[in-house]
Amino acid sequence: MSAVAGAPRPSSHPGTVPRAMRVLTSEQLPDRIELDGDDLVVHGENLAVLERLPGGAFDMVYIDPPFNTGRPQRRRTLATAPHDEGDRVGFGGRRYRSELLQALVFEDRFGDYLGFLAPRLEQARRLLSEHGTLYFHIDYREAHYCKLLLDELFGRDCFLNEIIWAYDYGAKPRNRWPAKHDTILVYVRTPGAHHFDAEAVDREPYMAPGLVTPEKAARGKRPTDVWWHTIVPTNSAEKTGYPTQKPAGIVRRMVAASSRPGGWCLDFFAGSGTLGAVARELGRRYVLVDANAEAVEVMRRRLGG
Repeated sequence: MSAVAGAPRPSSHPGTVPRAMRVLTSEQLPDRIELDGDDLVVHGENLAVLERLPGGAFDMVYIDPPFNTGRPQRRRTLATAPHDEGDRVGFGGRRYRSELLQALVFEDRFGDYLGFLAPRLEQARRLLSEHGTLYFHIDYREAHYCKLLLDELFGRDCFLNEIIWAYDYGAKPRNRWPAKHDTILVYVRTPGAHHFDAEAVDREPYMAPGLVTPEKAARGKRPTDVWWHTIVPTNSAEKTGYPTQKPAGIVRRMVAASSRPGGWCLDFFAGSGTLGAVARELGRRYVLVDANAEAVEVMRRRLGG
């Protein structure tokens, strides 16, 4: 990695992306970063890292910041093994003992949430190319306030979409409608100039296939701005055990639509590294940043650094 800043250089083999990845601390980074080498995972405070990245370098930025729920986020990973005095009873009365393999936790509480986000979103706008797109993932508690902040920072004419990711999992209160969706606010760097490849996005079944021709029903339809998609299943090979991990299926749609082969993608609240896994799968480059050492270790295992 060079200490000289600059926009990413095109690969000598368009459409192919090296799989090499480096894991660094922010102290190991140069004052200014040039994106002409390996994919990068950085352990450090994201604002300090963002300020060193070259402007206009990224096709897309996806961020899934802490949702400001006011409580710690925890994820426990358990394993079970047969044991005569185990704490669980399975099929046929067999007993099993649970063993805690991993417990991950991070705080999700901010006194001035918008004040925390604003300088980071300003950097996100600076880092996007003229054809670039921001995907900002948030929940119902803060979505409306964040929309006003993004309108101010990007301009209302740069607002492209409000995507609703709907799922059906978890507790369901009986005194109100259960909150079973997240919001993804989509902003472009330059109105009308953004890259969007609708044909690259996976298709989904028609809800009423009998109302379209058999050919259309077999092909499926392009997704709308409401995405029905399960969370990461507890028994899935995709699951890393990191709290708040988002499914690759929804991130894949964003990367496929809003970045070009060989283009650079950025996630500076990277968590379990889903953006990196999807970018590598689709032939894109990535920079991932997180201040949590456990998150960086999850990414190291997941992405092979």
